[in-house]
Amino acid sequence: MLRIRVLRHVESGNDLVTLQQVEDIAQKQFPLASVAEISRVSERLKQPLTDEFFPLLFVVEGFDGQVSAFCSVLMFPPLKLAHIEYISTAPNRPGGGLGGLLYERVRDECKALGCHALMLECLPDEPGASRDDATLKMNQQRLKFYEHFGARPLINTGYEIPANIGDDIGAFIVMDPLDSAYRLPQDVAKKYLSAFLSYKYPLDCPPEIIQTVLEGIKDDPIEMRPPRYYKKSVKTEAPVAGNLPTYAMVIADKHEIHHVRDRGYVEAPVRISKIRDELHKTTLFTELPIGRTSESHITAVHSKDYFNYLKKICLSLPENKSVYPQIFPIRNRTRPPKDLAMQAGYYCIDTFTPLNRNAYLAARSAVDCTLTAANAVLDKYPMAYSLVRPPGHHAERSAFGGFCYFNSSAIAANYFSQYGKVAVIDIDFHHGNGTQDIFLNRKDVFTVSIHGNPVSNYPFFTGFADEVGEDEGKGFNLNIPLPDTLTPEQYRTHLKRAITAIKKFSPQYFVIAMGLDTAKSDPTGSWALMPDDFFKNGAMLAELKLPTLIVQEGGYRTKTLGQNARRFFEGYHSVK
Repeated sequence: MLRIRVLRHVESGNDLVTLQQVEDIAQKQFPLASVAEISRVSERLKQPLTDEFFPLLFVVEGFDGQVSAFCSVLMFPPLKLAHIEYISTAPNRPGGGLGGLLYERVRDECKALGCHALMLECLPDEPGASRDDATLKMNQQRLKFYEHFGARPLINTGYEIPANIGDDIGAFIVMDPLDSAYRLPQDVAKKYLSAFLSYKYPLDCPPEIIQTVLEGIKDDPIEMRPPRYYKKSVKTEAPVAGNLPTYAMVIADKHEIHHVRDRGYVEAPVRISKIRDELHKTTLFTELPIGRTSESHITAVHSKDYFNYLKKICLSLPENKSVYPQIFPIRNRTRPPKDLAMQAGYYCIDTFTPLNRNAYLAARSAVDCTLTAANAVLDKYPMAYSLVRPPGHHAERSAFGGFCYFNSSAIAANYFSQYGKVAVIDIDFHHGNGTQDIFLNRKDVFTVSIHGNPVSNYPFFTGFADEVGEDEGKGFNLNIPLPDTLTPEQYRTHLKRAITAIKKFSPQYFVIAMGLDTAKSDPTGSWALMPDDFFKNGAMLAELKLPTLIVQEGGYRTKTLGQNARRFFEGYHSVK
């Protein structure tokens, strides 16, 4: 299975491995480019450039991390233009449509970032302009490929005049208006070409050559060459104003099997259907099928002893049989009981979270759903929602409780951390003790939790303001415990404080552990947020404008659960 990932910065060792693969491909596929020129792709991501332009690197890779294709892009925000520098598949990898898939992904990203057009440099397809027939044929195929998307060479400029720029025999600047009716103004063209040539060819293009190119621009706006390879013109309609990209949603398919019918057990299957049915009334989401994932993602976050115990005891229990913790061997943890049922208290933090066959299966499915949604974010979706139960944020590295078995939010955050810094905010009414425990010693994942005061609310023993992280993680955990009663306005004041802290951390990815038990009359909370408050909270979090994964945690008042979820996402969507 392949995915397309976008690198904006280099934050991890995994990114460095990816960049080395990209450089290896580029050196084989672009032999005329110098090693120094190709290495600049990596250097820009390690140390981003000025506001005048910044880099993006798109890579097609398998889940084993092997790069099959890449595309490096320079963004020019002041001009609302983007420029493809290199695009290529690996030499030992047949195209198989990867080029088209990658180019479409780049186009989608440019549209989402508000670009008017995507530019690229191509060798000419005119007879006599190439050194040999094979090169000419390759140039013609390349320009035919781009024309399929509506991209054609600019004409009547000084750029297409053969000038040995970059040791090539002339070149075209090709413009893709991204399915719009955009035409390139002369002044924008001059600013763009001046900046691009100065950067791309600092030795081959001294100021006098650049000036010659700029003086050769005669038209205003710049004309594109008439279609040459396709009789029918491609779409040129302007995009509909305000039409934002949809989000991804992955819904747990095994959650209903986990139905604990004990009196007072509020974590029921109806929670998912209430939210799902309400969100289906909107046009915000594309529902994705669940991908199955490796246990290694779970054991990267939870201890192997804990994972193996949970799996073993749950799958050994007969149907309709549950085990509740009865003893808690805290006085001699080096000598746990031999009986599996008696070991439950060794791994549990409370007495009301049962173990049964379906608890493991449902929690395992929730992890699959959440990592599927995480991969959607790494691919092309600005936000993805994992609608799952059981929840996970109370599950610590080696303990379960609070209806939680595997910490899906933390597993996803750890997965994202391969690609950059991650911020996690827990907005459930109860403290995210599991997430805090898992990342307590780490500085690459910033954890924030806004919750009811643990003096009087579950889990009671953690979530205090003085818990700020330990060792390398000191200063990278923020708890905001709040009174049992407060106004929605007071809540948003504290949410703003959390958002400010996240901005200061400057993450590349964002995980929201979304509890809806902050709502009025929720049986497990004491606050009184209304649907419009969820709308405002969603909008505030969207202002961070980060690639975002939202994972469902608590929320137990089924009468208003769906409406509150819908208003949260409508608020999130309202931010452009």
